Amino acid sequence: MSDPIPAVSKLLDLSGRTAIVTGASGGIGSGIAKRFGEAGAHVICHYHSNEDAAETVAAGIRSAGGKATASQADVASARDIAALIENAGNADILVNNAGIQPVKSFIDLSESDWGDMMEANLAGPFLLVRAFADALRKSGKGGSVVNIASIEAHNPAPGHGHYATSKAALLMFTKAAAMELGAYGIRVNSISPGLIHRDGIEDGWPEGVERWKKAAALGRLGRPEDIADAALFLASDAARWITGTDIIVDGGVMARPTW
Repeated sequence: MSDPIPAVSKLLDLSGRTAIVTGASGGIGSGIAKRFGEAGAHVICHYHSNEDAAETVAAGIRSAGGKATASQADVASARDIAALIENAGNADILVNNAGIQPVKSFIDLSESDWGDMMEANLAGPFLLVRAFADALRKSGKGGSVVNIASIEAHNPAPGHGHYATSKAALLMFTKAAAMELGAYGIRVNSISPGLIHRDGIEDGWPEGVERWKKAAALGRLGRPEDIADAALFLASDAARWITGTDIIVDGGVMARPTW
């Protein structure tokens, strides 16, 4: 009970902290990376193959006066992850955002389809959290993990059976990790985003966008910044006594009855 209570002005301040954001070359990941940079963190912008996009995100953070570095890794490789954690130095924030979302009917799923999904969306976060937590345990300081799940972890959509299953498992992994890692001062939480705007979505999927807007209590698609602000909250001292929980950020879609 001796820890000081931060002033309101400092609650979302990440100055002096280092955050690894996986999948920072994509929409939600880039939004989180930028927001963390604004909050004062040194951001490690992870990418798998899109180096140019990750470098652009990192350069934008630096041009705004922040600190950022692009770093490549295959999140399914324990060796790559070990190098990522080591190169990040004193990282005390980890955002597991990297993942895949192919659409395929359940009956047509192959074993490799299923395995690829679980490797990217579940094994990757496990390997990252294990390595991250071990580094923090050895350093003797605490930290925060934010796993990016999906509202489909709570309510699946057609063609997303393997995706929804991987995200539901990620929620349980979040709780299990929070239970065991709390002893080391490491908090683990998750965010379940709804449909997030991306360039061309209205042209490529107009009927889906309209259905979403009608279903959403707030009447719009989400923006990467909406997820980024939730991640900033969970990673910050404002959430210092929150662990093992999931925040649904979907504009109110899940508030509607499903029957």
